[in-house]
Amino acid sequence: MTALYVEENVYNLIPKEVKEPIKQPRYISTFKPSVIREIRERKTAPCKTMGIPKLQVPTPREFLQKHSKEPKLPKRKRMQGMKKPLELTVPERNDHPIMGIHSEKNYIVSNIAEAIMAVAKKPLRACVDVRKGDKFLVDNSGLVKRYLHKKDFGVTPKYIKKQTKEAKKAQEETDACLQATLSQKGLTRLSREEREHILEGLKQNWEEINQEFQNLSVVLDSLPRKLRKEKMETQMKALEHDITVLEKHKVVYIAKE
Repeated sequence: MTALYVEENVYNLIPKEVKEPIKQPRYISTFKPSVIREIRERKTAPCKTMGIPKLQVPTPREFLQKHSKEPKLPKRKRMQGMKKPLELTVPERNDHPIMGIHSEKNYIVSNIAEAIMAVAKKPLRACVDVRKGDKFLVDNSGLVKRYLHKKDFGVTPKYIKKQTKEAKKAQEETDACLQATLSQKGLTRLSREEREHILEGLKQNWEEINQEFQNLSVVLDSLPRKLRKEKMETQMKALEHDITVLEKHKVVYIAKE
């Protein structure tokens, strides 16, 4: 047996601190309360008791039937506006056909008379793209303007007439109210004839001044000529402004003198 000898070292004489391992916190599941609650419910369940459970025992007549526990859909209710379902006209099992009835009608003669008196069918208009191609009906294809033959085609709808009438009435009431308000303030509305007459007079004055302006000398070597030209230009600009205002506004009010 060999003995182990540790070599002497100065560092071995220094006492070393013993570090205790850090204990990690214990893991706790977030579902622990729900699990505890489920375990308690299982332990205290009513079906896990000693002896016969105190339940109502079904009678022999109330035995479990087939498809009795399946969910049943409510009966279908007929909605408002839906068509009433057709009733079956199938004869019952005990019904017997009536025998021995003979008709004196001559079906051959009646069919011939109906064929003679019947109105010939109007042929349907069809169109074919190529010589041996498939044909398709033209009337219901959208190529024929059938709406042109409607009774109400081109007639203004009633609601548009009503809206136009209401708008016209509202405009008349607004104009009357405005006219009353302006008359109280001393303003008078120019009529259409007066407005056209004034506009025509302004244009005529502008033509006369413009003609005189064109006849001026090109060289303005004196002060009176310069002042005359400036005066005529000022008059023409004022007339142009008045003409523009009258043409832009169809309704014009003037103050009473």
